[in-house]
Amino acid sequence: MAAHRKPRQRSLGGHTARTAFTLALAGAATATAFDGTGQAEPNLSPAEVRAKVAKLYQEAEAATEKYNGAQEKATAAEQRLAAMRDEAARKEAKLNTARDALGSMAAAQYRSSGLDPAVQLALSDDPDRYLDGAALAERAGDRQSAAVAGVRRQLREIQQLRGAARVELTSLKARRAELQTQKTAITAKLDAARTLLSRLTAAERDRIGEAGGGTGDGAARASRASTGGRSDLPPPGSGDAEAPNPRAAAAVAYAYSKLGSPYVWGATGPTAFDCSGLVLASYRSAGVSLPRTTYAQIGAGQRVSRSELLPGDLVFFYSGISHVGLYIGNGQMIHAPNPSAPVRVAPIDQMPFAGATRVV
Repeated sequence: MAAHRKPRQRSLGGHTARTAFTLALAGAATATAFDGTGQAEPNLSPAEVRAKVAKLYQEAEAATEKYNGAQEKATAAEQRLAAMRDEAARKEAKLNTARDALGSMAAAQYRSSGLDPAVQLALSDDPDRYLDGAALAERAGDRQSAAVAGVRRQLREIQQLRGAARVELTSLKARRAELQTQKTAITAKLDAARTLLSRLTAAERDRIGEAGGGTGDGAARASRASTGGRSDLPPPGSGDAEAPNPRAAAAVAYAYSKLGSPYVWGATGPTAFDCSGLVLASYRSAGVSLPRTTYAQIGAGQRVSRSELLPGDLVFFYSGISHVGLYIGNGQMIHAPNPSAPVRVAPIDQMPFAGATRVV
């Protein structure tokens, strides 16, 4: 009988349990390493951290521009919806007035319809006057028919407005859902960047040029120049060419006045900006209206080549057109880099150049 007994189960205790726990942790670490962001990678060099942080900031900025576009669409949808609701309220008030008038007509008709018209004529003390009144009543009946038709038309218009408002409300809800999606993506990228940077010393962050928000030595030099004060910056209009017109010059002057302002995604000033927000605000100060997003701003004016750049031109970067700066001459721009760096002067060759536009 003993030969048929099941072997005793060995408990996971002591060394065996510790081994299993270690293997489980290793498996979890391997699985999460493919998540892409926010995972611990202790063997990264400062240069590798810089490259990863730069990529995360670029991805966050691309998400920011999508957020800006969704916000613009949501705002427009809200305005259209409000206008539709106002128009519907006006039409309903007009409809109520028409219904009241129609009700008065019906009541008067009911009160006067007790006798046959021939009998009313026979009993009338003044037949001529009665006939005039009958003709007036007939015309009133025509007006009543027109009033009924008007009420029906107004009802149809209100129903159409309500249908359009429902469609607009659906669009608005979709825009708000998109906003939340992009906000989540931005927050995740920025949190991952902060996690990576927290593992570096201040000296390491300075050496890799992280404070400049760029990807090369030019970014570090631009960072040191701008954080050392504004006294060493060239005055507006002192570059290799003058701005082509007063409005472009005014936009450049505004951008200079905002040096040192913090980067905040979704911001358009006056105290904080993202990249497209700074460009929008600069030209807004000069009386020129620009679209909100980088991918719309690049189509807002006349495209110019890199060799034709003049102060005030918009310069764009990366294949997805996810970053923009304001050209100021001498191969330099003023831009809002990322959350780690304020508005500053930087060389346009520190990022992949994608194109340029002259808006005025």
